[in-house]
Amino acid sequence: MIAPQDIQMIGSEIAVRWNDGKETYITFASLRAASPSAEVRGEQDIFGNKYGGEVPKNYVGVEVTGWEQIGNYAIRFEFSDGHRTGLYSYDLLRQLGEQAK
Repeated sequence: MIAPQDIQMIGSEIAVRWNDGKETYITFASLRAASPSAEVRGEQDIFGNKYGGEVPKNYVGVEVTGWEQIGNYAIRFEFSDGHRTGLYSYDLLRQLGEQAK
């Protein structure tokens, strides 16, 4: 499993060094916009109807204020706008870093 070996804030980005030696960088705004939480994405019932979620926003100026590891599979980031409910799986973090190139 590819997992973060180190996570740091550098300027307005999160830098992730992976256990395979690769490094990725994700802006705070991109990270916040990609939150996988039901609060942001909404939820679907068994019939496929979507409930809730946010209208896409511009998160420029929102900062990461902290993070914590969740088990051996995800990171929960805390943002300056109070958001902290999204669990970013290692796979999602890696994808976001690859997209940022």
